[in-house]
Amino acid sequence: MAELRGKTALITGAGQGVGKGIALALASEGVNLALAGRTLEKVERTAQLAEGRGVRALALACNVRAADDLEDVAEITAREFGGIDILVNNAQEVPLGLLDEVSDEAFLAGFESGPLATFRLMKLVRPHMAARGGGTIVNLASSAGIRWDMATYGCYGAVKQATRALTRAAASEWGRENIRVLAIAPHAESPGLKWWIENNPEEADAFFRTIPLGRIGRLEEDIGRAVVALCGSDLSYLTGATIPLDGGQANFD
Repeated sequence: MAELRGKTALITGAGQGVGKGIALALASEGVNLALAGRTLEKVERTAQLAEGRGVRALALACNVRAADDLEDVAEITAREFGGIDILVNNAQEVPLGLLDEVSDEAFLAGFESGPLATFRLMKLVRPHMAARGGGTIVNLASSAGIRWDMATYGCYGAVKQATRALTRAAASEWGRENIRVLAIAPHAESPGLKWWIENNPEEADAFFRTIPLGRIGRLEEDIGRAVVALCGSDLSYLTGATIPLDGGQANFD
């Protein structure tokens, strides 16, 4: 997809998992990267891998719950690369558990790292995208918000549904600036999901039986490549949607 070559993407939570997979897929298409994460060593490793594919990659320490950190990464990215074309809001602290067990602090951390960080960073990059004639924002949602059994997923589902609502609003408000805003809801081989599978074998077995394709997505090949496609001109008429990258499991209708 030569049309993406030379563009710039800012990705949060890029040190591992889905964020890393998306970063490497974009790097393979010639997209320069600003990679943000709480642990600088992890994003530095992702940056090294990306640079091995011939692009420039900048590793940035960032706690997405801190407004000042988000302002810094947006400013540094725009200054170092001359603008921002793609934003991937991936970082998220996950508040799982029964409602009586999840603390206010854990719920607030999920909200601050998810929809609030997404809200802030979308607004920060918007003027840079508008100045370039448009851009693509990809927010990470989840099918947790529409599970058939919401027990232990209520708080996590709540923050992810808030992200979906913000995605729809941004798509509606910024479409005339050629800024497309999408959400993806992936099942992927992230460290968190692998841990859950190992520690909940019976529930994991039942979980896999609900996926028509019978497997979870590969980080770069399935999730990353899908994001590449979403950022390209072939899908330039798509905005405001939630795309379930989950092997056919969820029903967002």
